[in-house]
Amino acid sequence: MSRYLLDKFLFTVDRDPELTERYREDPAGTVTWWEAEMANTLLNSTAAERTTWLAFDDDERRALAEHDHVALFTMGAHPFLTLTLFIAMFERDHGPMEYQRAYARAMDHLSMPYPDIST
Repeated sequence: MSRYLLDKFLFTVDRDPELTERYREDPAGTVTWWEAEMANTLLNSTAAERTTWLAFDDDERRALAEHDHVALFTMGAHPFLTLTLFIAMFERDHGPMEYQRAYARAMDHLSMPYPDIST
């Protein structure tokens, strides 16, 4: 499991409106594409600079494909990254603050100590 890779996915998808929409409409396809094309590129670098070892595990792929922010949080993904991305994708389907409240309610069962979200 790689908290870094989860956070990198959430960060990069959230900063590209077209990629955000793609993830909303085709989450599994977007995760598969992103892992193959973007996972091993370096942040804020040229495409020529790549690593070769980063990949999601099956649980990470499933949680990302299912938009499962609770599972992502328990894996250590930063909650601000999931919240901002998921607001961009789903807030339009809800009334004012409805999505944010539903996001929080889904995590009500979690208690401290929370998973480590440091990077």
